[in-house]
Amino acid sequence: MSTDGSALPPTFTYRQAREAGLSKHRLYALRDSGAVEQIGRGLFRRGDADWDADIDLVEIALHAPEATLCLGTALARHGLTDLIPASIDTALPRGRWKPVVQAPVTWHSFRPETFGIGRSELTLEGDLRIGIYTPERCIVDAFRLRHREGSDLANGALRRWLRQPGNHPAALLQMAEHFPAARTALRTSLEILLD
Repeated sequence: MSTDGSALPPTFTYRQAREAGLSKHRLYALRDSGAVEQIGRGLFRRGDADWDADIDLVEIALHAPEATLCLGTALARHGLTDLIPASIDTALPRGRWKPVVQAPVTWHSFRPETFGIGRSELTLEGDLRIGIYTPERCIVDAFRLRHREGSDLANGALRRWLRQPGNHPAALLQMAEHFPAARTALRTSLEILLD
């Protein structure tokens, strides 16, 4: 193991540094010299790392590997809303510990049985990835949680999704089969928009 931290990933946790053989004193000496920057609680970034990465998402992914971008945050990434969320909407399976992070995050708890439905991954840097729900899952979730998120978010995302070539209402209705709370409202909105 190199004692300068160069063998570590661009962003790493205190635990990863210790497991890679850096002593606590050496890690903090690297931080004090500027070779490593502490960017969060127990979170460090090599000084030679590319700073184009979204550090908030990197922090969330490192502290919660199952984290999945959802609702307004995911809809914005898919270009289905102009909303710029004040915090990062992130889902974890219900019952999982929600880590303390410096990133502005709103944690959502989704049922473990349906958590993986429509989940894909977004590459952040190197091998580090964070989950993100597909556009169809995001729209269904927006309808399912419209009592909390507001029906404007759901209907606006649905309108934009329908305007994109290759999208078919059947795909949304198929996704909604897993989420009974969304089916009726989604079907009603589709009937109005497609009439």
